[in-house]
Amino acid sequence: MTKFTSDTKLMIIEGYNSKITSQKEYAKQLGVTRAQFQYWLKLYELHGEEGLKNTYTNCSVGFKLDVLNYMVQTGASLMDTAALFKLSSYTMVYDWQKKMEVGGVEALEPKQKGRLSMKNKSTNQPKEAPAKGSVEAYEARIRQLEMENEYFKKVECLSSKKITKQDKAQVVYELRHKYPVKALVKLADIPRSTYYDLVKRMKRPDSDSDLKAEIKAIYEEHEGRYGYRRIRDELTIRGQKVNHKKVQRIMKELGLKCLVRMKKYKSYKGTVGKIAPNHLDRQFTADAPNQKWVTDITEFKLFGEKLYLSPVLDLFNGEIITYTIGSRPTYSLVSKMLEKALERLPEEHELLMHSDQGWHYQMKQYCHALQERGIIQSMSRKGNCYDNSVMENFFGIMKSEFLYYKEFESIEHFMQELEKYMKYYNTKRMKAKLKMSPVQYRTHFEQAA
Repeated sequence: MTKFTSDTKLMIIEGYNSKITSQKEYAKQLGVTRAQFQYWLKLYELHGEEGLKNTYTNCSVGFKLDVLNYMVQTGASLMDTAALFKLSSYTMVYDWQKKMEVGGVEALEPKQKGRLSMKNKSTNQPKEAPAKGSVEAYEARIRQLEMENEYFKKVECLSSKKITKQDKAQVVYELRHKYPVKALVKLADIPRSTYYDLVKRMKRPDSDSDLKAEIKAIYEEHEGRYGYRRIRDELTIRGQKVNHKKVQRIMKELGLKCLVRMKKYKSYKGTVGKIAPNHLDRQFTADAPNQKWVTDITEFKLFGEKLYLSPVLDLFNGEIITYTIGSRPTYSLVSKMLEKALERLPEEHELLMHSDQGWHYQMKQYCHALQERGIIQSMSRKGNCYDNSVMENFFGIMKSEFLYYKEFESIEHFMQELEKYMKYYNTKRMKAKLKMSPVQYRTHFEQAA
């Protein structure tokens, strides 16, 4: 590589005209890199002709630390820092920085030049272990115990699960200024090459930082009810197409796990009624709102009391049309539910109302109310939960995401939270099949019609 004297550098700088040629082309003509030419310009700008003179390169450890501390505290670039301290090359700062990261302060010690004399060679031989029982031996042992104690304390704080190589490398990196890296990696039981590789990875910027923040925000917004598939769908709606496996991996890294666990349904086959046939016949899809409704009753046990919920669900979009709740499973619970639901039903309709063969739905008052509004009544086969599986599925979701998931202070508090959940279920909670909430799906349909 050609060495340039200070006079030559000065002539090069004075001969440059930015109006005639660019820095890149001018540097190419001279046979130097653009960065090298820019560094000469910066040295000349800061220090004049004095800055172009070749300086002594064997710097002390203290001077190197001053340079690195200045760069960290001010946020200055490598080139600006090197130019300010009049270094012969801006790459020196980069080399010092890397040595410091890997080997600590000891790595900044200047190496001796030339051949080692026999005297020096002998001093570089491995040091003999201090004599057993000597002061040096006790001091070395104390130092070793201090390192072990500090290392294991940091490892335990860093991860409560299985300790990974990444965790170990992180701790070694934090302690590298206090203890020798060679001793630390031996204690951590990882190869030095592995440690250096992990340190390099730690320095790389996280390309998924924005995605991780978005995933965490969605998870918290839905109070832990969403798993990786629903979060993937929510990201798609927000304009981010991400593979579900990547979402699953990131959630695992962040410690985010769906808190909902489904409960198995158990049915009892009682007396078979013959009030209405099974018109629905497990056709759980509808082309428009208010074509097929399903209903049922479920029981809650809270604070030593029982509560009974009677909702109506539209098979078009899974929306809860209305619901009633009471302390006893009387007919009024169902009649009030039906009355509220019929208020939302248009005068012109072709509605089919499906339920199981519970005694409430066999009552003459219930059957008559349906007939008056021209509603076709349908019933499941007794004890066959699959004939009304959509309603049973809703009960399972609601109990897992709400009843078993939250804590309630009283019956009144439960009622308030139930109302909030029903609103959340209809307007905000995404249905995997629809890729949006029930109300959003209905709104899109009505706008397109």
